[in-house]
Amino acid sequence: MATAKFNLQNQKDFVRVLKERVNEYFSTKGITSYGDSRLYWKTVAMMLIYITPFVLILINFLPFWANWILYLVMGMGMVGIGMSVMHDAVHGSYSSNKAVNKILSFSMELVGGNQFNWKVQHNVLHHTYTNIPGMDEDIGEKAILRLEPTGKWLKIHRFQHIYALPLYSFLTLSWLMWGDYFTMFRYNKAGMTKQIGHKISKELVKLVIFKSLYIFAHFILPIFILGMVWWQVIVGFLLMQFLAGFILSVVFQLAHIVEETSFPLPDEEGNMENSWAVHQLQTTANFAKKRKLLSWFIGGLNYQIEHHLFPNISHVHYPKISEIVKHTAKEFQLPYYEYKTFRSAIASHIRQLKVLGRKPAQA
Repeated sequence: MATAKFNLQNQKDFVRVLKERVNEYFSTKGITSYGDSRLYWKTVAMMLIYITPFVLILINFLPFWANWILYLVMGMGMVGIGMSVMHDAVHGSYSSNKAVNKILSFSMELVGGNQFNWKVQHNVLHHTYTNIPGMDEDIGEKAILRLEPTGKWLKIHRFQHIYALPLYSFLTLSWLMWGDYFTMFRYNKAGMTKQIGHKISKELVKLVIFKSLYIFAHFILPIFILGMVWWQVIVGFLLMQFLAGFILSVVFQLAHIVEETSFPLPDEEGNMENSWAVHQLQTTANFAKKRKLLSWFIGGLNYQIEHHLFPNISHVHYPKISEIVKHTAKEFQLPYYEYKTFRSAIASHIRQLKVLGRKPAQA
């Protein structure tokens, strides 16, 4: 798998000053960079939003349309668990106790995903090689979506700004049905499994077991054991998946596929022009920072710049350190991209999709 080497000599003063100021914030406040009671209570809330509706569905005392509403609530719970609980845990920022992080990382399996694939794709590839074509799989070739300017162009891409948002709804369903299996074998073939110290046999067994338990809980138990109407269960399940997939996709796309962010390429020897930290500023954007409820629900991922620069800091601290990051970036005349509203970020994303969907000029 291709790699890129960042320039450790460039922007050294910026990197040093930024780290010093963020560390000083925590030392002055006398707090750690891990999660605190705000995150613990949020974990309880997200688990209840996901599990309580499911229990009510299984009791099956409500009309089917009411159960479908409960499935939509579960979809919100999926998003909350993934972005607020699993995300911090897999990054090791939830708690200073590694065992707690490891246990809560399994919340990925609770919502039908696979934490091993997430660690490779998100923690390793995406966070290291953000928006670098051919290295960041988040912008890699995806069926009929073209998310980076050097990707293969198809005629249908001219309309991707129209069909992309509905297509995003299939994200979690694709992970569940086939994506996690193909991805795991692909990473193993590329040597990524061994590189991060895992065994393919162990990861495959875990994948099959947890996927089977998920299928049992959502289909076998309600339909074949509790006797619920099969099509009502399937429709409800799809509603949950489509809502979760849409929200998750949109949040992550708004961080990197907008008009201001760039897609830097290494030179022929694989060297990048800038340091890793400045690369994150070039390729990442924030949005709707003043929307506290939105920020709470999506695990502070509207503060993507702070998350990318400090992935080992819990998201509960992002609002405070964002002013430090923004001020320091401006001081060193470096970019700090942000959209004041969710709507403006969506509009920019759609415009960027339209640009990426145009036929590339012939060399």
